[in-house]
Amino acid sequence: VYAARHLRREMSLPEVLLWKQLRGKQLGMKFRRQHPIGPYKADFCCLEARLVVEVDGEAHSRGDSPQRDAARDRYLGQQGFAVIRIA
Repeated sequence: VYAARHLRREMSLPEVLLWKQLRGKQLGMKFRRQHPIGPYKADFCCLEARLVVEVDGEAHSRGDSPQRDAARDRYLGQQGFAVIRIA
């Protein structure tokens, strides 16, 4: 919970801009920021729609990040969530 709280305070600019569009049920559904789901924290999550939105920065294409992202997507899918990744 502490890590999620810290991540909510330290959002990247793309995350801040997206949050301005998602917050407060502006789209008719409630989204949460840095919401814990099992061992992961979803950048943005709508529990009602079982939807996770991930904002992927440049680091997500380097090293073992693509494999970790794929494992994360598999886990979230097994939990019934659809995942949208925004580069």
